[in-house]
Amino acid sequence: MKIAIGWLYPTLMSTYGDRGNVICIQRRCQWRDIEVEVIPLKKETTPEVFEGVDIIVGGGAQDRQQEIVMRDLQGAKAEALKNKLDRGTPGVFTCGSPQLLGHYYEPALGKRIDGLGLLDMVSKHPGIDARRCIGNLVFEITANPIASELAAMVGEKPIAIGFENHGGRTYLNDVQPLGKVIRGYGNNGEDQTAGAFYQNAIATYSHGPLLPKNPFIADWLIVKALQNKYERAIELKAIDDSIAIAARKAMLQRLDLFNVLATV
Repeated sequence: MKIAIGWLYPTLMSTYGDRGNVICIQRRCQWRDIEVEVIPLKKETTPEVFEGVDIIVGGGAQDRQQEIVMRDLQGAKAEALKNKLDRGTPGVFTCGSPQLLGHYYEPALGKRIDGLGLLDMVSKHPGIDARRCIGNLVFEITANPIASELAAMVGEKPIAIGFENHGGRTYLNDVQPLGKVIRGYGNNGEDQTAGAFYQNAIATYSHGPLLPKNPFIADWLIVKALQNKYERAIELKAIDDSIAIAARKAMLQRLDLFNVLATV
C-alpha cells in the first residue's frame, strides 16, 4: 500500500514547526511498511497534481506569507483542493492554514483576503494592539463522526493537546467545531469552540506540532486515506506509543488536568 501526502506551500507555511505533522504521518506509515511519498503543493504546482494526493497537510505562517498563499490558491487550484476535500480526502490544517478554508481573513493591517469558502466560517484579527492567543491548548474532540471513531480507536474520550499562537479569531457559522475547549483560547477565546471539521478534514489553531502529541489523530488520517484509496476496510498494525502516552500524561499533569479523561 502507498500514501501520497500533499504538503501545502512547505516553504511559506511551516513557520511553527508544523512540518512535524508531515514527518509524523510519514514515519507512522513507514513503521507499518506503508510506502509514502511527500508531494509539495506550491506556487508552481499545477491543479492536476492535487488529484494524486491522499492526505493534505497545511501549516502556519505569518500574515505576509499567508496572504501570498491565499492569493495564489485561487481559480483552478482552489477548485482542485475543494474537490478533494468534498470527496472525503483527509486533511489536517493547523495554525494559520484553517483560515484558508473559510470565507475570508481580515488581517490586522491591509485588505480582507478571500479564502476558499469551503467552510462556513470567517477569521478576523482584532487589531495590532490586541493580545495574541498564546498558550497550551487542550480540547475534547466532539465532532461527528470523528469523535466516535477516535474513541473506538483509543478506548477513551479523544482529548487533543497542542499549543496555540494566533492573532486572528475564527468564528464558525454552519460548520461543526472540531471540539470543545478545556484549556486555552481555541477559535476565538469567547465561545469555547476549537477548530472545525468537514468531511474528513481537521482544522485547528493547535500546533506544536499537533500529530506527534496526538498520534491517534495521525492514525485516523492514515486509515481514512487508505480506505478512500483502496475502497476496503483498513486495520493498522499496532505501534508502541508508550513514550507519546507518557508525554501526554505529563502535560496534562503539568496543566492540572491529569483527571481530564474522567471529567469531560
